[in-house]
Amino acid sequence: MATYRPVATAVAGVLLLAACTEGAGAGSASPTTSAERSGEDGGATASRSPSPSPSVSPPDEPYTVAEDRAPATRSAAVAFVRGLAVRPDFFGPGFRTRVPYESDPAEWAVLGEDCVWRREPLPDGVLASLTRAFVLPEAGGRKAVYVSLTVTVHENVLGGRRDMAVSLEEALRCQEQRLNATERVRDLYSQANPFAEERNTIADDDLMEFGVFLVDGEKEAHPFQWHKHRLGPVTVAVTSRVGAGRTAEEQDAVSSRVAKGTALVVTEVARRAAAGAGDEGGSGTKDGAGDAADGAGATTGARETDGPEVRDE
Repeated sequence: MATYRPVATAVAGVLLLAACTEGAGAGSASPTTSAERSGEDGGATASRSPSPSPSVSPPDEPYTVAEDRAPATRSAAVAFVRGLAVRPDFFGPGFRTRVPYESDPAEWAVLGEDCVWRREPLPDGVLASLTRAFVLPEAGGRKAVYVSLTVTVHENVLGGRRDMAVSLEEALRCQEQRLNATERVRDLYSQANPFAEERNTIADDDLMEFGVFLVDGEKEAHPFQWHKHRLGPVTVAVTSRVGAGRTAEEQDAVSSRVAKGTALVVTEVARRAAAGAGDEGGSGTKDGAGDAADGAGATTGARETDGPEVRDE
């Protein structure tokens, strides 16, 4: 799947096609997250907040968040992630917000040793993690498309790197993962690329994960994709699950639209941090001091796949 980098123009942000991928550092347990899809008839429209502004980074440099510009407290981090403008139509025409729409920013999804995703309180070193859920409703014999997008703020860059590393390892540790009470993913394959390798045109590090998801009681497997980007201490993850009844061309169109929408969010994260939005919500000592490895028992690398409930990360 190709990714897109919004760039500045005199009229509006133009999406340029570019290569897609993701990267990881070394490390121990840490976090992740994500979501799904695209479609046709118009649904309820979310609040008309302005589109993310053009690129805040030169084309030959990754979008990033400097550690000293990132939120430093839990309250500031929560204000930062909630302040991000994310519209359903970022992911294509017809998308709507799901119910529930937002997760508790004091929790995130954790992949247990039993390969089951569960939501747990944030460990020390993670300041906030917010998942928003979207759906392209079922229509014309096509099952719904689900997209979940998660933005997580770590205390420092090291925590963000560990998050990416753990996410990369999870597909190796659990080839089949239970997302929630009725869905699971399997046959997972992960790929990571840092910006320096020139295949990643979005952020400091990018990850991709592919596989299929299955619904209990149904025989057919459906496409599953998960993408994660790291901007300094902030990660942006998205999962998409495409329901039955769509052609390969339609599935590719969903992937392309989700990539564009994710790129818009990545741009907005970088823009808000550069503008000082990370100072919102108060200042002071970090509410969650420590390293991202602190408080890590089971690994955390959420792929929000069906709304902000269990792993539906």
